[in-house]
Amino acid sequence: MAQFPYLDDEDDAQPERDTRAEVSIVCEARQGTRPWRKVRLEDLSPGGFRVAWMPDVRADTPLRIRIPGMQMLTAKIVWQRDNALGCAFEEPLYPAVFEHLVRTAG
Repeated sequence: MAQFPYLDDEDDAQPERDTRAEVSIVCEARQGTRPWRKVRLEDLSPGGFRVAWMPDVRADTPLRIRIPGMQMLTAKIVWQRDNALGCAFEEPLYPAVFEHLVRTAG
């Protein structure tokens, strides 16, 4: 049995791209042993998120993120534009968790 059976269909190879939501979630993020910073998620999908503003980050260092009501999550930075970041979760969010976050953020 495939770990992600919904990925078996080639047309659905990127479901997180189809399930992207605009949100405004204030959470905390940090890299390594740096202090936690308040950041705002502006975009969320099961596979990742966009942070509105987080200067002085290193693309080669994992980002830890604490979304209120959830365990700490790990992500890698996949793009940077000015001080905005696009990140991919180390482990995708479960669909029910993603839906809950979107519902409570709106």
